[in-house]
Amino acid sequence: MHGADAVLVRHGDLNVKSTRVKRRMEHRLLDHAESLLAAAGVDAEVDRRWSRPIVRDVCGDAETAAETVARAFGVVSTSPAVTVPSERDAIEDALAAAGAAVYEGGAFAVSVNRADKSLPYTSEDLERSGGQAVWDAVEDEFEPEVDLDDPDIVFEVDLREDEAFVFHERYDGPGGLPYGTQKPLVALVSGGIDSPVAAFEAMRRGSPVVPVYADLGEYGGADHEARAVETVRTLAERVPDAEFELWRVPAGDVVNDLVETMGTGRMLAFRRFLLMVGEAVAEETGAVGVVTGEALGQKSSQTAQNMAVTSQAIDLPVHRPLFSRDKQDIVSQSRDIGTFVDSTVPAGCNRVVPDQPETHGSVETVRRMEPDDLRERAVAAVERAERLPF
Repeated sequence: MHGADAVLVRHGDLNVKSTRVKRRMEHRLLDHAESLLAAAGVDAEVDRRWSRPIVRDVCGDAETAAETVARAFGVVSTSPAVTVPSERDAIEDALAAAGAAVYEGGAFAVSVNRADKSLPYTSEDLERSGGQAVWDAVEDEFEPEVDLDDPDIVFEVDLREDEAFVFHERYDGPGGLPYGTQKPLVALVSGGIDSPVAAFEAMRRGSPVVPVYADLGEYGGADHEARAVETVRTLAERVPDAEFELWRVPAGDVVNDLVETMGTGRMLAFRRFLLMVGEAVAEETGAVGVVTGEALGQKSSQTAQNMAVTSQAIDLPVHRPLFSRDKQDIVSQSRDIGTFVDSTVPAGCNRVVPDQPETHGSVETVRRMEPDDLRERAVAAVERAERLPF
């Protein structure tokens, strides 16, 4: 937005909360926004106005501020805006200036949100006169067109008691709830495409995540670990004000034993071991569940029956945010959140998968075949874990 000096911040799901909870969540959201602005080197002030937060004093960098705050969990969208007095003439002048600066053809519309009903004009009045102001600003250059149903560009006005904000852009945010407003969850992160997206989805709903990577020893390798570390780093950049560390759990000896002693069911035993590791980390960190990147039917270990078998390995709930998602949808989101490139570094962990993996496992069969001390080995592995801070 040409001449923008402020950023409007919109949130969504927290609006349905009670007044007390909403206020607490909004403060957390704005703390998060301030930390993102500071990490990006944007000098700005967050005005914590009830229900309608505004970023002010953006020092000529409103677009960067809007893009940065739009990364905050809980934010639905942001808009760089020009601040003017709430007098009708001032608003019309700002609309005319915006039209002259950015409207170059196609259809347009003017939309007004009037929060203060005491103003001496209605939203409809200003939409009509503001539309005329935009029309007059460009009609010497081309023939403008108004389309209220499907415009190519919308000039918007957010009216307050003593000021108004004029804008035409919206930067989409992740939505959800502010980070840190739910209890923490352990996130099993392999570094592949799915698990970082699942961790992101837990974060998007307000839960701090404790990422856990299982070092597969000779079945993993440097590239396998590197992609996990880098995807976790990308997630950590979303929450610069939060403590974030990756638990690197040694699992090579367990994987080697499973490969040597088990056939078709070893992937189920391995998944059960990973969940046991996640539960052990949860006990150390106060987390209340384990998040995985599994999607129904995507792999042999992810059939409905096999997920039932693996889920019974632990007492904590197993959360699968991607359960009903298609692979292409997950890939698209991984690109959007910035984890795709690191997730697709070639790695050799496919050697763990047997030639004929189990698709209809049973708890009784897997328990009979897997090592009796699997849980104890999971706890021991967590005790030897290395923590990598970000």
